[in-house]
Parts: sequence; C-alpha cells; structure tokens
Amino acid sequence: MTALLLAALTAVVVTTLQQGDDRSAPGRLLGGYAVAWSLFAAAVWTVRKVPARAATVLVLAGSAAVALAGLTAQPRTSNDMYRYAWDGRVQAAGISPYAHPPAAPELERLRDNWLFPPQEDCKGWGLTHTAGGLCVRINRPAVPTIYPPVAEGWYLAVHTLSPPDSRHKPLQIGGAALAFGTTLALLRVLRRRGDPQRAPARAALWAWCPAVTLEAVNNAHIDTLGVLFVVLALGTATAGARRGALLGAAIAVKLLPVLALPGALSGQRGPARVLRVVAAAVTAVALAYLPYVVASGAGVLGYLPGYLHEEGYEPGHVRRFALLRLLLPDAAAGVTATVLLALVGLYVWWRGDPARPWRGALLLTGTALLLFSPSYPWYSLLVVALVAMDGRWEWLAVTLAGTTLYLADRLLPGFPLQAWAYGTAAIVITTGACLHAGLLRGIPQRLGIHRSSGDGRIGV
Repeated sequence: MTALLLAALTAVVVTTLQQGDDRSAPGRLLGGYAVAWSLFAAAVWTVRKVPARAATVLVLAGSAAVALAGLTAQPRTSNDMYRYAWDGRVQAAGISPYAHPPAAPELERLRDNWLFPPQEDCKGWGLTHTAGGLCVRINRPAVPTIYPPVAEGWYLAVHTLSPPDSRHKPLQIGGAALAFGTTLALLRVLRRRGDPQRAPARAALWAWCPAVTLEAVNNAHIDTLGVLFVVLALGTATAGARRGALLGAAIAVKLLPVLALPGALSGQRGPARVLRVVAAAVTAVALAYLPYVVASGAGVLGYLPGYLHEEGYEPGHVRRFALLRLLLPDAAAGVTATVLLALVGLYVWWRGDPARPWRGALLLTGTALLLFSPSYPWYSLLVVALVAMDGRWEWLAVTLAGTTLYLADRLLPGFPLQAWAYGTAAIVITTGACLHAGLLRGIPQRLGIHRSSGDGRIGV
C-alpha cells in the first residue's frame, strides 16, 4: 500500500508541475498540491506498520522518486534560483557577488540570452525590465545579492561543476541531492539518538513531503543546504564546538537557522559549554564572511537592509504579524513578536531537553513563523526537517499555511487569507500539543485513535 501511495504521489507531483506557474495557474497548482499532501499523509500513516528495514528502503526510494519528480519542470513558483545562477557566474569570473547588482554595466560581459533575454523575447513568467531597459530573468536586478557566504560558495560550486549552457537544471539537481542527503542524515540521527524502529517513519515526514519537492528541488531554494547543516548539528551527541560550527555554517547559508541556537543549547546551563557552542558558531560565520569582506567591505550585507524594509519587518509596517495584528495595534505587533520570541528562546534554553535539542529548535522556529506569518513557504523547510526529528506532525500546518497564502492570495483579493491561514495553523498546532500532553485524552479514544507508545506521541 505504501509503495502504491508513493507512486501516486510522484505522479501527482509531475502532473501538477506541468500545469503551469503561480501566475498563470495558481488554482491548478494549489489543487494538485492539496492532492499531493493528502497522498503524503496517507503514505506516512501506512509506513508506520512496515518493518523498519523495509520501511527504510521505502523511505529512500520514495525520497529519490519524489525528488526526481521535482526535476521534470523549470521552477514554477519562485525565480530565486536565477539569482543563484547569476551569483555563481559572477564569482567564477573573479568578482564578488556583493560588488555590483546584475544590471550594473561592469557585469555586461557576463550576460547571456538565458538570464538576459533579447527584448523581443521578453515575455513570460519571471521576466522583468530594468529602469535601463534590460530584460532580466533575475529578481531585483538593480540591487546586489542578499545571500550569505556559504550560500554563495554553493552557487560557485554548482556553476563550476555544470556543463556550459545547462541553465536551471544543475541547481535543481543540486537541490535534489541536498534533499536526499538530508533524508540520509535524518535516518542516521534518528537511529543513533532516537528510536530505530520509528526512524524511517519520522524521516518520511521530510523525504516525501510535497513542500520539499516543490521548494528544495523544483525551485532549488538554498534553504535546503542550511537545513542539512542544522540536522547534522542537532544530531551531534553533545553541545560542543562541532555543533556550534555546523550551526554557524547553517546561519551563513540563510539567517533563519539562528533560531535553532537556543534549541542547540537546551538544558546547557554551564557557561563553558554555552560559550563553546556560541563561539564556534560565531567563528564559522566570521570565517565564511572573511574573503568576501576583504573583497567588498561592508557591502557583504548586500540587499539585506532593503529586503527587511520591503518585506514589512520594520516598525509601522503591517504586512507581517497577521495573528498579533488581530489583537494589537499595528505599531505594537513587531515589538510584541520580538519579545515573545525572546521569551520562548529563553524557555527553550533553560528548560529544554538536552537529549532532544531539535524539540526546542522546532518550538522556537515554528513560533517565529506563526508570529511573523511570511508568505514564502520555503522558509518552513527547516520546520519540516525538525518535525521529522521530533515527530510533532502538527507543525507541518505552518508549511501548509505559507503555501496556501503564496498560491491563493491572488485568487481571493480582499480576503484576509494571511490571518486565516496562520490562524488555522495555530489551532492545529495547539490541538496537536494538547493531544501530546494528554489534555484531550478522552477524545482520541472516542475517535478510535490510540497511542503508539507511552511517550505521549500520536501517529508516527
């Protein structure tokens, strides 16, 4: 049964990606995505009953199949990958990616007809015009890159290893390799530090997740590299320099993994151990930035300040904090979110389980996404991996909320979809937490749901 569900999931992903992009066919993409998630849930449910060895084979085969399905079309819902390709090309030419924006005349010799199509071909998804009249496939072509140095190193490596004129496919293949590598890392960590019998079913929460196929593979989002580093970091046996260095590498891919730091320090109240982790993380980030700082100075911040303003994370902006804005004035939402995150981070550090550092990391990262309510579902790839480590399936609602908002927002103009999507996610998470805590103990029995063991978990 599990194999049949995985075959159906793979077929649905392929079919959905052939429907079009988020501009021309958002409804069809959303419908196909909903079917894919239903098949994913059914497959994860059935694999729990499969013996561990056979389940491991299914997890690996399914991970490969679902990842390959993401390669069957060009990026459908994000054009970030084209900036990755450009940054790799610029570095291969010996130029810092932070030095000039893509539209700068200094980089004219690096332009080709793929990323900079001729004006007569400037039609279709993801194409835009600069103020100077250039046709560009890269988003925000008038500003320098925003990505941290380890991400830039990945772009250079992919560019170096790619055949000429291979366009988007090498980055997608790289995304598939990272997604599959994360599956392998999860299996290893869960077998060594968790329950070996449950390891395959937990790893399947990442390996078969439609969000991984769409965002890590089809859109080739660099977040996946950071996710892999976080899994390896939290999978280390002790909170020491190795864990800190791996977390530092993750932070130097994308800033979001900094939210995993309190989880990595769960229950570690000794100053020496805390200092080792933090110092190793800071050192890793500093060493990664060093060659770029030498080349570009303060320019290594790239477009980050402008991005924060653009996305509404500054005081007085109202495009974020959808749930808090239901209760508070707009101007107070950002400050309140920051305070709540700080309190959750302190709780995770002080009261977290050192044997399960991923639990605190999931709580803080998932809470951050609920509070900030982003419309970019790839931000939650880290949540998907942490769910796989901890088995708290309810947090996948955050991923579904982001995807629903991203694809359906233009289908429902004027509808407060942001608050509804993340509000529903918050209800699902709260209900799941109550089930785990036994507060709704009478309800599962009436529904015919039984606990699989005595540790308070339901399902996988």
